[in-house]
Amino acid sequence: MQVAILAGGLGTRLQEETTVKPKPLVEIGGRPILWHIMKIYAASGFKEFTIALGYKGELVKDYFINYYYRANSLSVKLKTGEVAVRNNNCEDWTVNLLDTGLATQTGGRVKRLAESIGNETFMLTYGDGVANININKLLEFHYSHGCVATVTAVRPPARFGGISFNGDLVDRFEEKPQIGEGWINGGFFVLEPEIANYIDGDDIIFEKEPLERLAEKGQLVAYRHEDFWQCMDTLRDVRLLESLWQEGKAPWKVWQE
Repeated sequence: MQVAILAGGLGTRLQEETTVKPKPLVEIGGRPILWHIMKIYAASGFKEFTIALGYKGELVKDYFINYYYRANSLSVKLKTGEVAVRNNNCEDWTVNLLDTGLATQTGGRVKRLAESIGNETFMLTYGDGVANININKLLEFHYSHGCVATVTAVRPPARFGGISFNGDLVDRFEEKPQIGEGWINGGFFVLEPEIANYIDGDDIIFEKEPLERLAEKGQLVAYRHEDFWQCMDTLRDVRLLESLWQEGKAPWKVWQE
């Protein structure tokens, strides 16, 4: 089963980074967040990816084209330009890079992804969010309901820390606990190929008409993920993820080194 990743947006709320690179290439622990997302899926055995490109998509292409040489030790014969790889530490992934247009909305990108992948179920997520989600349980949930689409519902981290009291004493103090107000779309979708029929064109926002129509027709179910989830919308989010990684407390690191 293929994993599709939306990686074409402008990332306007993270302009400190995205003026020079697309948001999925913003690094956490020296690796693009896109790599972290792919590692989450690969840990469950899903190693074929189709990435929807748009804004600065050429940089994503360059990253994967050069990945093999950057990840390994090399010997270079300067006179001939011959390059020999001295070891092979690369992931066993297949990465399809799909140009989906600079101004295409998320719905248009999903439609192009579905048409490229063909007549099969596929997974989809955003190129800026990580979670310690159990991918295999997500798939089991999707198949058990027989709907066109499954969305992972998450509780976002609270913006501020939480305090609970015992009289005047602080009973518990939590810094930004995972207790956001209500449930939101956390990505990590599972989609049937019929999803393309719910998207009319490039100017359609996936999170509006298509998901609303699916809900109206009883074809959208939510997999509730109550554990760690974090998006990377702002510089504050980047710093949070980086600090978790550097402290060895990154909950989304579900893979073994």
